[in-house]
Amino acid sequence: MSARLDPSLRPAASDGAAAAARPAASDAAAAPSRPGAGAPPSGDGEDRLRVLVVDDHDVVHWGFRLMLGELEWVERCLSARTGDEALDLTRRYEPDVALVDLFLGAESGPDVCERLLAQRPELRVLLISGAGRISASTAAACGASGFVPKDWPAADVARAVRMVALGIPLFEEAPPASVPVQLTGREQEVLARVAGGATNREIAADLHLSPHTVKEHTSALYRKLDVRNRAEAVQRAQRLGLLA
Repeated sequence: MSARLDPSLRPAASDGAAAAARPAASDAAAAPSRPGAGAPPSGDGEDRLRVLVVDDHDVVHWGFRLMLGELEWVERCLSARTGDEALDLTRRYEPDVALVDLFLGAESGPDVCERLLAQRPELRVLLISGAGRISASTAAACGASGFVPKDWPAADVARAVRMVALGIPLFEEAPPASVPVQLTGREQEVLARVAGGATNREIAADLHLSPHTVKEHTSALYRKLDVRNRAEAVQRAQRLGLLA
């Protein structure tokens, strides 16, 4: 079944993330007064969930909203790209479950989790990430109800959303020890300069390489570290002890 999203939820190019989640006027008036807001779904279709997705990547928003839009037990899917946007949407629409990326640009997912729970204590927060993990104890310390990787199958992620809504903690089993990341000497040099904030052109000049060669090295770093951008590469490299 193809996902059918409320037209009022489709993001407009000029409105930003908060506008993407704005409901029609008739919905907005009724939303805050819904009986039992924040309570677990009853399973009879009368208490559907409001889900908030907090992530700074557009493709993640669309993926989750397409997936969640198919589910009859999801009433509305809201989108935020920053902690402040997430707080605003939480204040206005009282979501039941929030999926919060572990890394939100310069923001920390656990910090955003704590801010959301201070605003709405009954909210269930599910931390998500495509790169990196968080221990169950650390996630629980910030108030999260669970953690799942973004590479889980859609059906499993949907099941996780429903489980935490029901008050069931969900933390992925720790993966087996992985093979240490092996970087070449040149990749180490590029990584150190990326961590220092240098651009590809600046790195090329410093290492006497072409910008194209530097781009190939950074792409190799992203692949080996299993990350999507420079910020994630530096964060993961620090956790792995690859940066002095």
